Amino acid sequence: MSQTMFDRYGGFAAVSKIVLSFYDKALDSDTIGKYFEHVDLPALIDHQTKFISSVMGGPASYTNEQLERIHAGLAIDKDAMDEMIDLLEETLEEFGLDATDVDHLVGEIRGRTSYIVSA
Repeated sequence: MSQTMFDRYGGFAAVSKIVLSFYDKALDSDTIGKYFEHVDLPALIDHQTKFISSVMGGPASYTNEQLERIHAGLAIDKDAMDEMIDLLEETLEEFGLDATDVDHLVGEIRGRTSYIVSA
């Protein structure tokens, strides 16, 4: 049985570090920083860690319906989604993920755009 990307990169502890670094960038972004101004950041980081872990083959899971419900009413537009993906891709590369794995993760997240973008 082949090892998942989640396991290869160190599980929840490693994904949590990636997500924390991503949010450092996101909070400083002129494009997406505003989305996080009045958010419970520790809870968001926990959810995002679980989401990224699930995309990496880890034990957590999020359905497309959950993603749609969570992001409903946030008026996330295509530019914000593109910025989020660019910052995540940059962060994954900084943490030394293999280019093929980065492409896979970015593709999986980009494939869920219609459940996240509403503006």
